[in-house]
Amino acid sequence: MPRAFFLLIFLTTAMHLGAQLPKTQVYVFDIAERDTTVTFSKPQYLTAFNQQGYNNQPSWQDRNVLLMSVQLPEMEQPDLFSFDLTTKSRTRMTRTRSGEYSPKPIGDGRKFSAIRQEYAGRDTVLRLWEFPTTLGDNGRPVFKYVNGIGYYEWLNSAQVALFLVGNPSTLAIGSVDSDNLRTLAQNVGRCFKRLPNGNLAYVSKATPSWTLVEQNLYRLNEPPRIITSCIQGSEDFAVLRDGSYLMAGGSKIYRFDPIRNPRWKEVVDLRFYGIRNITRIEANGFGKVAIVAGA
Repeated sequence: MPRAFFLLIFLTTAMHLGAQLPKTQVYVFDIAERDTTVTFSKPQYLTAFNQQGYNNQPSWQDRNVLLMSVQLPEMEQPDLFSFDLTTKSRTRMTRTRSGEYSPKPIGDGRKFSAIRQEYAGRDTVLRLWEFPTTLGDNGRPVFKYVNGIGYYEWLNSAQVALFLVGNPSTLAIGSVDSDNLRTLAQNVGRCFKRLPNGNLAYVSKATPSWTLVEQNLYRLNEPPRIITSCIQGSEDFAVLRDGSYLMAGGSKIYRFDPIRNPRWKEVVDLRFYGIRNITRIEANGFGKVAIVAGA
């Protein structure tokens, strides 16, 4: 059984059994993009209130509000929190028996979404849910029957790219008005992003050497274009406004610029801040980046 699939099944089983999720911390930095460099400054440590808990899957609701999945030590499952960097405040958005993961804004920001781990007897079901930003009701499933959704990325307010848990994993596109899915690829990474040109970038694990690829969403019959190889062992990446990519390895963050510098170049080493095991990275397009690191 491939190692990545085994780890995904292990984490899903751990969530179902109520086991403690890994301790992770979230940091925010200001970033400044230049032709050949990216500089990091003004670090903020957002999860000091939960140093012994789970803080993960950050997503930007706007340029100053960050959503994430949080499990305090006394909680059975993670709930969703929002962090306002301007007012330096946090808000608990859900309080359910189910676990909620991977919050993301939808469209114009009047709704947000998350993966909800629901209990069905002795089994669990992973479905994509949507909620009003006002928290005026308990939300609803985006799809009536589609489940097994591990990760996702909104392409627009009506279409969403889905990572379907399986052996191998599947990347598919769905529309909110139908449960019909179109498969794009198999054996893919958990991170995929809409690019400034409208295409979709994702990590292909079809070969032992993982590759970052680009799929033209307007020509789905064409094969994806290889962008570059991944930083060894890394499958999460961020896309900056200029179309360049950030990827991490250990405490270091690297940049790949397809136009001006088509190779990975180290831009910062965050060991100085005690950050040594970066697992996720998320840019907001307005000069800030959120980083998840192992405790």
